[in-house]
Amino acid sequence: MHITVWNEFRHEKKNPKVIKVYPDGIHKVIADGLHEHGLTDVGTATLDEPEHGLTDEVLAKTDVLIWWGHMAHDEVKDEIVAKVHQRVLEGMGLIVLHSGHFSKIFKRLMGTTCNLKWREAGEKERFWVMNPAHPIADGLNDHFELEHEEMYGEPFGIPEPDSLVFVSWFAGGDVFRSGCCYYRGQGKVFYFRPGHETFPTYYNKDVRHVLANAVNWAAPTHGPKIPVVNAKVPLEPLPPYED
Repeated sequence: MHITVWNEFRHEKKNPKVIKVYPDGIHKVIADGLHEHGLTDVGTATLDEPEHGLTDEVLAKTDVLIWWGHMAHDEVKDEIVAKVHQRVLEGMGLIVLHSGHFSKIFKRLMGTTCNLKWREAGEKERFWVMNPAHPIADGLNDHFELEHEEMYGEPFGIPEPDSLVFVSWFAGGDVFRSGCCYYRGQGKVFYFRPGHETFPTYYNKDVRHVLANAVNWAAPTHGPKIPVVNAKVPLEPLPPYED
């Protein structure tokens, strides 16, 4: 299984607070966390590379794409979004992180506004496992916590998830659907909320555990590819019919 971690890689070049936390980029820390869990075939791509690092060759070999974006959603070229969208429909898994909720690709796959409330106050976030039988929750306790994170709050303008794995509670009183699974065509999509750039979220052992589980869940399966054709010949004989 080949995994590609995509990141804007803009905050890490401009914001001293972010540089201190992620000197080599958020994508590097996410990749390191996957390596810890035995996922060794991991590549990275960033916004300012040619074709945003998502060439036809890269996308063709990618089984699961992880996406982190925030300040430059509008700079992602529509033709690259269309290619990623098509690969998801063909079976590539997609994991969208934190402010990637407002990325072009996530909004296209959801077909909704993806709006939410937010507050930057460095408050505690507690994740409650809503579906302990789900593969993404495998090996976790019934909850885990991050000491400091940006708050996202309901209502969250997304379609009802096919599976809801986590709900977050914040110290300020807000709640949020923070682990949402979807099926799109042959592909699987997981939205995972945490990951504000000024906090060391992607070093956290539980967050890394979730991401590794999510990659394994989102990996392509090889079910039947159902063609969209005019099925003129039925599987069973039909009696004559006159209009």
